[in-house]
Amino acid sequence: MTQVVDELARRMAPETLPSPQGHRDPVDQARRQALARLRVLSGIKEAVRRLEDEAAHAAAVGGAGYPEIGQALNMSRQGARRRWPGLITNSTPHPTHRPTPRSS
Repeated sequence: MTQVVDELARRMAPETLPSPQGHRDPVDQARRQALARLRVLSGIKEAVRRLEDEAAHAAAVGGAGYPEIGQALNMSRQGARRRWPGLITNSTPHPTHRPTPRSS
């Protein structure tokens, strides 16, 4: 996963950035490229956070509780509850289990 995100960030960050002084100092250019990549990674992190919020909400609507949501994110039930307080409520629809009719 890290390799995929790294490749995406490298593709999204500008290859060369104009230097304010107009000269091409390699150390300055490397610093500017690293900062551009950092900005891209920050945007990716924010996008992932929003997508996690959407997925957690969909999981709760589908009947998942904090323990399952936490486990999916490698965090505790309490961690999931702190991140999404009020996500699981009595009004959150839970699928009802219906026994399968057996034929005699």
